[in-house]
Amino acid sequence: MAKTDSTGSTWRYRWAYRQNERRQRAFRDADEAWRRRDDELRRLRALAGSFQGSVEAGVGLPIELAPGEVVFWTLPAAQLVEVRHTAVLPAPELTIDPDPLAVRPRRPEGLKVTDAGLAVLTNRRLVLLGGRGRRDWAYGRMTGLAHDPAAPVTLIQVLDRRRTSGLLLPTGAVADFRFKLTLAFADAIEQRAAVVAQLDELIAEHTQTQPFRPGIVTPAQARFSARVPGGRRTVAVAAALALVVPAMLFESDPPVRPGSDVASAATPAATATPTPRPVAPVVRVETTIAPKPRKRTGAAPTPSQSRTAAPQLAGERRCGAPANPFGYDYCGGSRIRKPAERICDYFECVPGFWSGRGYVVQCRDGMLSLTGGQATACAGRQGVRRTLWT
Repeated sequence: MAKTDSTGSTWRYRWAYRQNERRQRAFRDADEAWRRRDDELRRLRALAGSFQGSVEAGVGLPIELAPGEVVFWTLPAAQLVEVRHTAVLPAPELTIDPDPLAVRPRRPEGLKVTDAGLAVLTNRRLVLLGGRGRRDWAYGRMTGLAHDPAAPVTLIQVLDRRRTSGLLLPTGAVADFRFKLTLAFADAIEQRAAVVAQLDELIAEHTQTQPFRPGIVTPAQARFSARVPGGRRTVAVAAALALVVPAMLFESDPPVRPGSDVASAATPAATATPTPRPVAPVVRVETTIAPKPRKRTGAAPTPSQSRTAAPQLAGERRCGAPANPFGYDYCGGSRIRKPAERICDYFECVPGFWSGRGYVVQCRDGMLSLTGGQATACAGRQGVRRTLWT
């Protein structure tokens, strides 16, 4: 027996079932992608905290380690490539890319393979032990470093070598090699804490983007337009046609049949200029239609916000942020590490706001804090709710 609501309709139940299935499917896909990225970020964070080499890892390798030098990583299937033309690479950076693009197993144009062998990563240098000899890239002499985003190639420039060279690796080892090379270089310049802080910031920012489970749609929420194939779009097109077609028929001239009285009346006397009739003056009345009030989605304005209210431009997006002349909103953009001096005139800020060291975030109690990206962000205020953007 088919289910019916108080109106005796079954299409409402079918509509609610389809809507709930679509929403749950979209939520599952988004949640799965979010969890994959979260697991990867936390894996990198754990690796950055425990990353260390050992002298025992270099036992049996055809390389002589310097005093205090330890081995971090080895790969027996690396190829030495050299750039055929002169290239200037950017300076080495400690930037972490937790979600890199998939690289293809290809060699870019302008590179030639000159050797192949065992790649060794230590706390002082990157070494390739090839069939034609050894190639060293010492961190202390490194002036340029570039990872190809679409190919498994890493190019390096050093002071004691004129030609730019690097490694061509198997695609499965690219992400692990690049991350460990960043950690090894950070260790060499005593900046591993900066890499760890960057990962903590990425984890805190990613936590704020966790998708929420959608609400359940009931049959009572179904509109009649859902019963029409095409939904609201079909109803809108039909309504537009219902208005346009009568208007076109009204403005068109009626057809005149040959031999009718109207046609025969087209005589010189009939075509004479008629006597002008008095026309009453036209009085134009201008009315002002008040805009329809919009539903408020944010919290009630604070006294400081109502006291210093900024006009909102037409079409301006804020995503729940109060009107402000700085262009700050909760929709997206760049993090705010140096906010405007008058930000607390338009937003509700926590006590001691300017003593924070981070970027601007909104706590779960609605107050702004300058502690974004830190483990103690919004401490005592139920944690971070979302980031303020510019």
